[in-house]
Amino acid sequence: MSELIDTTEMYLRTIYELQEEGMTPMRARIAERLGHSGPTVSQTVGRMERDGLVTVDQDRHLELTGTGEQQAVRVMRKHRLAECMLVEILAMPWEDVHAEACRWEHVMSDAVERRILELLDHPSVSPYGNPIPGLAELDPGASKVVAGLQGLLPLPEAVTEDLKRVRVRRLAETLQTDEGSMAKLLRVGAMPGADVEARRLDDSVTIGSAGEYVEMSVEEARHILVEAGT
Repeated sequence: MSELIDTTEMYLRTIYELQEEGMTPMRARIAERLGHSGPTVSQTVGRMERDGLVTVDQDRHLELTGTGEQQAVRVMRKHRLAECMLVEILAMPWEDVHAEACRWEHVMSDAVERRILELLDHPSVSPYGNPIPGLAELDPGASKVVAGLQGLLPLPEAVTEDLKRVRVRRLAETLQTDEGSMAKLLRVGAMPGADVEARRLDDSVTIGSAGEYVEMSVEEARHILVEAGT
């Protein structure tokens, strides 16, 4: 991924991701998600703090400033619109879309964003079910309210040892980076909008439909957000 990646934008998007998932942004979590060393993350966060994009409190928690939040929203919007285009127009394999969108998010102009919105009839969520933030900046008619997690549960919390039917709503960004996990979900059709069956085992979750199931670790499965009782 290379020359097209803007490190500051990548960190802003990662902090936004963590906030979106209800997790406290910390340098250690950024290092884990991006595979960067501790010193590299500390250096980058320090630069972002000097640039007025983040603040770091006494507990080492990171918080986006107003400027940082605005930039993070724009990067995430470009990322998710790129995902829509890659799936709907270019028909890229689902498991490859996230990584490709990570490149596009750094080079896409506002004009291209608007064109994608027009071509795809103004999508409000990504192909993975995640809300596209900041659309009102491009389209005054778009809602300024971004859907939260209300009514959604991580899969391991929504099921028990008995087979239960749920509807897949969102696949978190971090899950999209795991090709193995994505391949499993694709194999059994467990994508956003699909009704599936799942059960919780001791340290894993099975998910699937029509008699075909795959097993996922609890850590993988907690990044699948579902609506229970469908």
